[in-house]
Order: sequence, then C-alpha cells, then structure tokens
Amino acid sequence: MKPLHVLIAEDDRHLAALLRQTLEAEGFRVTAAEDGDEAVAKADIYAPDLIILDAMMPVLDGFAVLKHLRSASRHRRIPILMLTAMRGEADVRRALAGGASDYLAKPFRPDQLVQRVRRLAEARSGPVRDLP
Repeated sequence: MKPLHVLIAEDDRHLAALLRQTLEAEGFRVTAAEDGDEAVAKADIYAPDLIILDAMMPVLDGFAVLKHLRSASRHRRIPILMLTAMRGEADVRRALAGGASDYLAKPFRPDQLVQRVRRLAEARSGPVRDLP
C-alpha cells in the first residue's frame, strides 16, 4: 500500500520542518506549502489524502483556504486538521463550522499530531490495518 500523502500548509519554516520530520518518520509522504495560495495550488496539483492547515498564514489565511477547499468538489472529502495558536472556543467553532475535520492548538506534542493524523486518515478510508 502506498504511503498516505499529507499536505502541510504552515508559514513557520521551523515548525513546518518539525511537522515534516515527524510525519515522514511515521511513514507518511509530505508536501509543504508556506502560504495560503501555495496551499490551494498544491492541493489542486497533488490531491493529498490529508491536509494540515495553519490558521494564520500570509496571502490567504487558513480560514480562506479552508473555505476555498470545501467549495471545490474534489477537495470536499479531504480531512483537514487546523493547526493554530488560536485557542479560543470561537476560533475552534469557526474552524469546525468552516469544514475543518479537527483542530489542534499549538503548542502540541508530536505524538498528539501523529495520533490525530492517523485517526483522520482512518476515518477517511475506513479501518486500515497498515497505516504508518
């Protein structure tokens, strides 16, 4: 079975590198985007299995990217994990109401990220025994 492909949309290069390293160590294939426009373009090009989306990014913020992706039929079923320093209940509700599949506040532990990604990937495809 081919590895699941995760698109990371995160403008903080250090955090993006940590996310990539963590997920690749778990067997995921990773593509990264540094801003909202690049995230939309790479989602169109690569059709990832899952997207990790920072809420606060340059050009297009994560909420605008989320709205764009959810309005396109080819992206509606892709699980999207919002990853952000915004911790308020209103922010969580906004993300989930906008179509985010889950919400993880920064700071987080790498094992929390991996657990959420695996759960979302499994929910998308049904139980899979050989997820990374």
